[in-house]
Amino acid sequence: MPRTCDAVVIGGGIVGCSVAFGLARQGLFVTVLDEGDVAFRTSRGSFGLVWVQSKGPGVPEYHRWSRQSADDWIELARELKELAGVDTGHRRPGGVVLCLSEAEMVARRAHCERIRREAGDLGFDYEMLPREDLARLVPGIGPGVVGGCYTPYDGDASPLALMRALNGAMQRVGVAYVPGVRAEFVHVAPGSFTVRGGAETYSAPKVVIAAGVGNKALGEKVGLNVEVRPQRGQIIVTERVRPMWSLPTWLIRQTPEGGIIIGDSREEVGFDEGTTHDVLQQIARRATLSFPFLASVRVVRAWGALRVMSPDGLPVYDQSTAFPGAFAVTCHSGVTLAAAHAYRLAPQIAEGTLHGLQRFDTRRFDVQAAAA
Repeated sequence: MPRTCDAVVIGGGIVGCSVAFGLARQGLFVTVLDEGDVAFRTSRGSFGLVWVQSKGPGVPEYHRWSRQSADDWIELARELKELAGVDTGHRRPGGVVLCLSEAEMVARRAHCERIRREAGDLGFDYEMLPREDLARLVPGIGPGVVGGCYTPYDGDASPLALMRALNGAMQRVGVAYVPGVRAEFVHVAPGSFTVRGGAETYSAPKVVIAAGVGNKALGEKVGLNVEVRPQRGQIIVTERVRPMWSLPTWLIRQTPEGGIIIGDSREEVGFDEGTTHDVLQQIARRATLSFPFLASVRVVRAWGALRVMSPDGLPVYDQSTAFPGAFAVTCHSGVTLAAAHAYRLAPQIAEGTLHGLQRFDTRRFDVQAAAA
């Protein structure tokens, strides 16, 4: 006989656990099926930013969603520490994008000005800082840095601590966590879903597909066209050094422990999680131009990981019309949007109706395909 619950969440990464935690807070009995580290675990490649200033030019709905999540993160960090005893390392001192040329300054100003125009009553504060002002805010910048952009909405957190905190907190509020199993549908009908995970089967009136790049194949089983693909990003981590600055910068941030994380590459290489010398060299070059002292800091590790990318870079939130009760949830900003997923998206899934999220549903992919 299948084990019964109110909702099955397929995927135990940051996105799946955020949703599961939120559903349990709504009083649902939730089972999370997690394939584990053999999966293409996007969470292990996260840079750890809770970032707003780059989100949403041309898509004000995405900017508002990211802003709301960044605001909600303060409560999320507090609640996770209370329930799981884990400090996520969340900080919100604001954030800076460093510009290495006047052309980058012009482009960044245009980017932020467009967000400001489109933000409406929400507003959007940003400040373009010349080099001398930026140097007081971010010590150690190199002579090639001409300036930068500061916004007060940005911050960071430890992705590994967040993953541990979410896992502990969701189980504390009653989520059944089943690790090391690959999920597959056994039975699909409107409001009735049976999923096999290992030797067991689980039956529920709701299923949430939060399996990252696996959402495409799983979504097809419930009539959802989840157009996602893997995109590789490579990351460098240095040895621990004395505290250099207290706020994160785009592409370079120092952890509370002292290590410096350097990243951001966007590579279309399929499911290859490896690293390449040329890309790591490009990442290191920009980092040392930004902060020359990094040239003498030792690298302790580097790795590649896969982001989950939609064709337009936006999250995907949708409920199947053919099989109501089946939801797809995916994004490439799982850390930034963790609070929105727990506090804003999960209550809608529990209610059974998504509202205010039409910009993120799967029907946009049909429109894009027709226009191509």
